[in-house]
Amino acid sequence: MRERIDRRAMAVLSLGHGAVDFSGGALPALLPFLVDEFDLSYTLAAVLILASALSGSVIQPVFGLWSDRRGAVWMLPAGVAIGGIGIALASAAPAYWLVILFVVVSGIGTAAYHPEGSKFAAFVSGRRRASGMSLFSVGGNLGYGLGAIATTPLVIALGLKGGLVLLVPALAVAALIVAVTPYLLSFVPDRGSRAVAAGENQPQALAVLLAVITFRSLAWFGLVTFVPLWEVSQGHSKSYGNHMLALMLLVGGLGTLAAGPIADRVGLRAVLLFTNAVSGPLILLFVLVGGIPGAVALAGVGAAVIGSFGITMVLAQQYLPRQIGMASGLSIGFSIGLGGVAAVILGAVADSIDLRTSFYVCAAAPVVALALTALLPRGAARSRLEPEVALP
Repeated sequence: MRERIDRRAMAVLSLGHGAVDFSGGALPALLPFLVDEFDLSYTLAAVLILASALSGSVIQPVFGLWSDRRGAVWMLPAGVAIGGIGIALASAAPAYWLVILFVVVSGIGTAAYHPEGSKFAAFVSGRRRASGMSLFSVGGNLGYGLGAIATTPLVIALGLKGGLVLLVPALAVAALIVAVTPYLLSFVPDRGSRAVAAGENQPQALAVLLAVITFRSLAWFGLVTFVPLWEVSQGHSKSYGNHMLALMLLVGGLGTLAAGPIADRVGLRAVLLFTNAVSGPLILLFVLVGGIPGAVALAGVGAAVIGSFGITMVLAQQYLPRQIGMASGLSIGFSIGLGGVAAVILGAVADSIDLRTSFYVCAAAPVVALALTALLPRGAARSRLEPEVALP
């Protein structure tokens, strides 16, 4: 097994991750404009997040299973392209139901890319699995943030139809991935090495981890959905609200870069405990104090929560080492799918009570995640050997 991360291959995978999540990041930025365009309630706005979440998650384990059994390198460029086309068409759709339809299409692109991309990220990371997965994840974090940043001026300048420009980076990156696919395939373990098991599956530990991911995602999707709308409700502009969202997402990328190397030194479980411990208080600080301290707190939430995404993905692969594509699909699928369900529930809370109460629920969720994290086994499954995989 390689000792070091192949940075060229990782750069391509991370760029692809950034492109597919660029499309995902555009959706929350579109929400304030779509709310005005179609006169949506908080609940109907959150339904769009749910549509993206479910389409990006429900079938993701299926893609992961396909990846493990047969290989599916085609999912890398296809996922990026489909994600961009879907969100571009959603922005210009003339009816709310069409927005939902195209958001679902974009979500399918997300579902296709992530399991295969995560599997290849494991291949090219060698023994530095946590650091490698952080580099892979940071591409998605930055892409999500840049999607929010780029969407707002496009829509302000050109109207919602300006969102059609969002398909350009997706198609460009998809073409690049097609061009470098032979190089990526060189990192797939030989068929003979598949006989060397990476360890035994630990389904009970994986179940606990998925519960941790569920509560973390409740908080995260609540923030992603409602931070722009919260700022508007506090008298700020739509542009300001989306800038706050971008701040949270982009600082989250820095948290991801820090979390991987730290986890390689002190352990995955320890980093996950810390990130869950600080998230709740920071969310409360953002809501109750606001201003510059609130913005700093929101940035801290981004660093803590986004920083844990790569950690939970590596843990999932360690708890299910014989099917790392499936592990990746379950980890990301639960993050996206259940988080989207939570967004709708939080939207209903905001409509029936107020938006502030929804943020209080977001702050409570990491406390539950912290308690569940303490139940994870202290010793991780062995991750140093090659997993059993199908050739792409």
